[in-house]
Amino acid sequence: MVTTHEQEQVAELIRRARQAQQQFEGYTQQQVDEVVTATAWALVNPENNARLSALAVEETGLGRVDDKIIKNHRKTLGLLRDLRGAKTVGVIKDDPALGLTEIARPVGVVAAIVPSTNPIATPMNNTLNALKCRNAIILAPSPKGQPSCTRLLALIHAELERIGAPLDLVQQLPAPVSKALSQELLVQADLVVATGSQNNVRSAYTSGTPAYGVGAGNVAVIVDETADLALAAERIRASKTFDNATSCSSENSVVIVDKVYDAMMAEFDRVNGALLDADEKQCLQAAMWHDGHLNRQVLAKPVAELCRVAGLAREQLSRRDFLMVEESEVGADAPFSGEKMSLVLTVYRAKDFSDAKRIAGRILNYQGKGHSLGIHTQDMYRPEELGKEMPVCRIIVNQAHCFATGGSFDNGLPFSLSMGCGTWGGNITDENVHYKHFLNITRVVKTITPREVSIDDMFGDYKKRYQL
Repeated sequence: MVTTHEQEQVAELIRRARQAQQQFEGYTQQQVDEVVTATAWALVNPENNARLSALAVEETGLGRVDDKIIKNHRKTLGLLRDLRGAKTVGVIKDDPALGLTEIARPVGVVAAIVPSTNPIATPMNNTLNALKCRNAIILAPSPKGQPSCTRLLALIHAELERIGAPLDLVQQLPAPVSKALSQELLVQADLVVATGSQNNVRSAYTSGTPAYGVGAGNVAVIVDETADLALAAERIRASKTFDNATSCSSENSVVIVDKVYDAMMAEFDRVNGALLDADEKQCLQAAMWHDGHLNRQVLAKPVAELCRVAGLAREQLSRRDFLMVEESEVGADAPFSGEKMSLVLTVYRAKDFSDAKRIAGRILNYQGKGHSLGIHTQDMYRPEELGKEMPVCRIIVNQAHCFATGGSFDNGLPFSLSMGCGTWGGNITDENVHYKHFLNITRVVKTITPREVSIDDMFGDYKKRYQL
């Protein structure tokens, strides 16, 4: 239940945000772009990035400092590349032939829910998108991630002050953050961007405010008989182990075609993965799930910690980069078939490519529908085949999955930390959420030469075909 005091706290933040946004709305494109550049420098500055990354891991207990530094740097730099040259002020498109002129308009005040897995990269991504479109933004960090988000906000304010921009363009909820405060923010804002748990997304969708949410991740990757196995293993290892698997785009399952199954498992061993035996698998399962819920002691933790919690004492096991378990079933009775957010990869053996599609489809329909599917192959017809048949918004081809789905310098997806999953995932968008989702567009409509059609134009061929 939201108290009157909490309503007033949020209302004051909204009031200040609106005042700043109204001033910001009068900025030229050049001025807006300077605000975006200044804000980004608050994190791209190497000294700031290192301190914030260390603070984030210390507070949340999730991920690795070195990987967060890389993530913060690449995601921010990549987004700046996407935003460079994009028009978000005034007329952004004029089509005389159609008599249509499009004018960019801000949405107002954006509320952004910040997950504990990415307490720095996600708020920066959302903030840059919001500011590019002349909006104000208020962040709702997770309780564990609030101190690092507060530090990021202070650094952003220092840069905004340097260029004379209103500081209240970027704010956050006061400590201690509560569900009630966060929910009230969603109610009072003009647009919500919800990243993180499905509880966050459901809260956004039920707030009554227009909202962009993301679907659940549970990435499966197919390795077919034509794949470069050594390269596939290296890419999967790099993606799986990055930031201790905090990403929703980290591989959770790999489906290997029987013809190359043994060879691929040998490659996983080469890249420092370890396959557990049946008894070890049961011990790990008992440690990872308590009453059907993931144990936070194993989330995004090093393999040595996984082994300690699960009581896995096999020599050298704790020195491996990731663990693997073999599985043949999918569903609640086979918890390894779902999202794990840990350094554990579930391995399925498929008879052939057709069977691999069937298995991947079962996994997606259990969990992760709409998000993405990966394939390692040299048969370039197969990715398109998957795109026509599988219920996902992205087919990632021959890439380290967690680096690719949110945009990469070597693919065409926009840089983002919020991946829409379409209607399959219960989302309104199937795109990577980016700056265009933070805009309203006003269309000026003028008359043109009429483009009327007759019944014969529309139905002539049909009437002839059926002798009507």
